[in-house]
Amino acid sequence: MSSHHIVKEKQEPALYIHQLGDFDTEYLGQLLEWSPTLIVNASEYEKIISLGLKVDLVLNGIDGTFSQEHTRTIMGPGDDFNTALNYLISEKYPAVNIIAAENKLKDLLYYVPLINIVLFTSTQKAYAIKSGFKVWKPAGSIFLIEVLSYFETTNLKQDEDETFQVLHDGFVEFIFDTEYLIISEKL
Repeated sequence: MSSHHIVKEKQEPALYIHQLGDFDTEYLGQLLEWSPTLIVNASEYEKIISLGLKVDLVLNGIDGTFSQEHTRTIMGPGDDFNTALNYLISEKYPAVNIIAAENKLKDLLYYVPLINIVLFTSTQKAYAIKSGFKVWKPAGSIFLIEVLSYFETTNLKQDEDETFQVLHDGFVEFIFDTEYLIISEKL
């Protein structure tokens, strides 16, 4: 028996590949499972098409130099992250997954109220949460949290400065007074 799913455009997060580096191809496959809009930094274009992926948009590339049909270019001044995020927001995308070499989610906090961002590196998945956020995790799961302000959690113990471990299978809840808390999970 097979199941068929109809996915509306923009229902799934877009995927922006800033730097693929040594990102795990299995995780990449999971992010591409529902055929999201794929935006690729021009410097990564050749590598991405060599993987057999269909690129929708190339960031700051030169129009007409792309071998895939229907690939468009988006251009913007300054920082590539700003250009990609401003484009997605203007096109009313509710969410984006970003693959980058470094976890620089803290630098993108301006955009967090405007679009849901999950930033992936080869070793981490980072996202901003609001107070009251709950997530179910198995015992032993690791969160990396840069402690910039006071926060409380349930079912979590601090191992090292920024490393927190889930004590028991179950929900972890985060309570804090700031607007957002950035948490990372090891992949």
